[in-house]
Amino acid sequence: MNSVKNYFSIRDLENLSGIKAHTIRIWEKRYELLSPERTETNIRTYSLESLQKLLNITMLYHNGYKISKIARLNDNDIPTVVKEIVAKNSVKSHAINAMKLAMINFDQTLFLSTYNGLVGSKSFREIFTEVFIPLLNELGLLWQTNTISPAHEHFITSLIKQKIQTSTEQLQHIEPTKTSKIFVPYLPENEIHEIGLLFLNYEIVLRGYKSIYLGQTTPLENLKDVMKYYDNIYFLSYFTVHPTKDKVLKHVNDFHKMAQQNNASCKLWVLGRQNQYLPDETLPASVRTFSSIEQVVQEL
Repeated sequence: MNSVKNYFSIRDLENLSGIKAHTIRIWEKRYELLSPERTETNIRTYSLESLQKLLNITMLYHNGYKISKIARLNDNDIPTVVKEIVAKNSVKSHAINAMKLAMINFDQTLFLSTYNGLVGSKSFREIFTEVFIPLLNELGLLWQTNTISPAHEHFITSLIKQKIQTSTEQLQHIEPTKTSKIFVPYLPENEIHEIGLLFLNYEIVLRGYKSIYLGQTTPLENLKDVMKYYDNIYFLSYFTVHPTKDKVLKHVNDFHKMAQQNNASCKLWVLGRQNQYLPDETLPASVRTFSSIEQVVQEL
């Protein structure tokens, strides 16, 4: 059975395109840009083709085309004009829209072809910051409004993770050149939001440092094993959901005590939403919080 989502509400179109439902209705009525179907209860529904067309129209609109001019274009000409714009300066917006469609349709081929089209003109860091981050930022809203399901989110984040890991692996064939810091990225127990940490691991390796990546849901006691092997270790973690607000301070205090007990000269750098429950005045000397990936990168 084909379970791909083929029909969308006007709210879905609003969430995916960023164009208000009221504006979509005006474009539809005044310019006949879209042709919705009607349910038995007279509710508008839009096809996948309508979504694709609206995303293309949105791109033209945001690149200075008046809606009246767009309306005069033949439907078959709209993708051609979009491609011309993409060839000039709007690769980012086109790629984000294409990846949204790939997500909606669980279309790995479209994701990969879009990504490969970016690789020729952009570094991986540019792709991540200009395309992946804006796309990921939209996922929360799309999920909360039922435009996408958790399965859609898992699908697209899994593909993004693959690209981060592949890009990192290409760098790991080169021996680390810097020895002043050894990084150990990990996520605490029950924490599974890994994309930010994976990208930081890429940045660490890119800059010539040795990284010992431990990954998701790592018990704090496991860090003790690494402390035995190296000096000047910088543990790096993302507290997105876990530890919970009532346990996050205990986690960093337990880390500090464990480091002292093992005579380890190590640090803990922490990012993520749960940092709001770690005021600077409560932090042990070995722990430092960061507000963004960029702030960490500047310290590398």
